[in-house]
Amino acid sequence: MLSVALIWLLPVVFALYVGLRPIEETNKYGYVSIAHSLTLTNFIEAWRQSNILGYFWNSFVITAPAVVVTLFFASAIAFVVSRRSSKLNLALLILFTAGNLLPQQVIITPLYRLYLMIPLPAFLSPSGYMYNSIFGLIVINVIFQMGFCVFVLSNYMKTVPQEMYEAAIVDGASLWTRYWSLTLPTIRPALAALATLLTTWIYNDFFWAISLISTGRLRPITSALTDLKGEFVANQNMIAAAALLAALPTLVIFILLQKQFVAGLTLGSTKG
Repeated sequence: MLSVALIWLLPVVFALYVGLRPIEETNKYGYVSIAHSLTLTNFIEAWRQSNILGYFWNSFVITAPAVVVTLFFASAIAFVVSRRSSKLNLALLILFTAGNLLPQQVIITPLYRLYLMIPLPAFLSPSGYMYNSIFGLIVINVIFQMGFCVFVLSNYMKTVPQEMYEAAIVDGASLWTRYWSLTLPTIRPALAALATLLTTWIYNDFFWAISLISTGRLRPITSALTDLKGEFVANQNMIAAAALLAALPTLVIFILLQKQFVAGLTLGSTKG
């Protein structure tokens, strides 16, 4: 485990090493060389030149609604699949789970054409279409994360004792009450774990942002790093510094919610 941890940390440590070195020094001696001086200049310049606060805000506007909407709809679907008797339950679960097997690159061409055809009001999209809009990016992230969340939450809900629902029905609880007031509080650990995982995945998304948004100021922080590249020359030291700055929010989230994050990796492995 120590060896694997070192292998995973090596690129991060190397990026930090490159980010702390002046570009003139690496141009002269190469990136794999002993540093003659270390400085925070690249981090300061990356912060100044990349409008990083604006891109952080874009990432927040995309990630926060996408996580909330995904968990709400996934929990509702999982509740129906796991607690309602219907011949369609298994087919629905297979349908949502099968969505995880589809690579993103396979559908990018038809999705791109579809996004250019779906109109949106001006307050949702400056372009008037799903393409080149933050709303469109939220929608595609919700769709692609839904299958995994439905699969996990439906399995977790099956571990909730049926007697609780039978008692609630006797007391006159409606279907909505059983979902909102009984099920959601019971599966709070699962929701917390999935929220941590979804935040990391959606925040770190690069493919959808670079494919479905053409205006640089609308992009999230991960894809906006490409704006630091010049037409002929790229300051890799500054890009390394900016990449480390972009990774800080996910690092903070992991530190604060690491218990839920680790629990999410083994969710349901000891139940059912």
